[in-house]
Amino acid sequence: MRAARTFVAGLKADGLLTETARVRAELFGSLGATGHGHGSDRAVLLGLAGELPETVDTDGVPELVGEVRTSGQIALLGTHMIDFDADRDLLLHRRRSLPFHPNGMTFAAYDARGDEVRARTYYSVGGGFVVDEAAAGADRIKPDSTRVRFPFTTGAELLTVATEANLSISDVILANECSWRSEADVRAGLLEIWRVMRECVERGCERDGVLPGGLRVRRRAAELRRSLEADGAPDRWSVGGANQAATGAADPLRVMDWVTLFALAVNEENAAGGRVVTAPTNGAAGIIPAVLHYYTRFVPTASSDGVIRFLLAAAGIGVLFKENASISGAEVGCQGEVGSACSMAAAGLAEAMGGTPAQVENAAEIGMEHNLGLTCDPVGGLVQIPCIERNAVASIKAITAARLALRGDGVHAVSLDKVIKTMRETGADMKVKYKETARGGLAVNVIEC
Repeated sequence: MRAARTFVAGLKADGLLTETARVRAELFGSLGATGHGHGSDRAVLLGLAGELPETVDTDGVPELVGEVRTSGQIALLGTHMIDFDADRDLLLHRRRSLPFHPNGMTFAAYDARGDEVRARTYYSVGGGFVVDEAAAGADRIKPDSTRVRFPFTTGAELLTVATEANLSISDVILANECSWRSEADVRAGLLEIWRVMRECVERGCERDGVLPGGLRVRRRAAELRRSLEADGAPDRWSVGGANQAATGAADPLRVMDWVTLFALAVNEENAAGGRVVTAPTNGAAGIIPAVLHYYTRFVPTASSDGVIRFLLAAAGIGVLFKENASISGAEVGCQGEVGSACSMAAAGLAEAMGGTPAQVENAAEIGMEHNLGLTCDPVGGLVQIPCIERNAVASIKAITAARLALRGDGVHAVSLDKVIKTMRETGADMKVKYKETARGGLAVNVIEC
């Protein structure tokens, strides 16, 4: 969606939009192989129409997309109407890839004579980040030239600057974020992310039915919520309120059922085309919200400031994965998505619960170490099986990692940097069929009905 909108916005900025009579979009690599199941084709149409992920009316998407397909027309940026044949002008190449990254796409605009007005290549490098061909390459994204207060590129460097400055991990990340915006804006932005996460969980817990896509996967979050509430949950359902969910005296692990619920709710919304926070990706979007809900509802010392510190620390760990490996399932398998999210969530929880920088780094290391080698093999190309349950399992794993790290002193045998390096190398060794192509693993061993 971002890439398509960027393309047509560029046409308008350069005075070429009114000359455009036709647009052609082509998706390659993993985008082409799983595009229909991941909603990539619909996202392209929405982006061409000028929509943004943050503001698009998710309930109105089927109608908008359906109108384009049936009318054979699309209004670029919502203003310039052109003919658009989805079968001819939106192509998904299942077996062809572009250089630099598996998630590649091209857009071309033509005038009424059929002459090319402009063509651009984009790469979706994970987490909602899109770069054009000029910015792609070995480093994925051109480095930002902004000077930050505490520069770091590795976990070891992050620990060093935190120790020398006598700061927590979240303090370091906050100081760096203030290089771009005020502290008030940083805090407000993080709380807005948390609000969207809460709303996503709320929506997911309210909706029954079957997920789209043909696998007939039943939504389970709403039913699970009803079951948990019947067993003694509070009358008031408030996913943002602290310490409101009953733990269930007869079942000491019942808290984990609530964590499972939170993760399922988010990823069922993702599978249904709802709005989620890329954390760090859509396929892994349920893990950080689920662990944050665990923190706000079951940790007695939870606070809004703790939520902010959680997200800052998680972001700091996410930087390390993007800087030194990948968060793209198309590039390194699901270890780069669910594994990174598990690591980020574990670090965030350890930070929010008062962990030292060494304990936070240890939590992140544990979260990633036990996701090494995780493949991305979505059945039917849909972000449903095994993706939805995988988020629930990884959420519980993140909580375990944080609690284990907090019981220690931060000293451990394997560093986070070594685990990230191992993840990158494992991804490089992984066969392409296990990297979000739906051509291996469960994707070929589960019969579609």
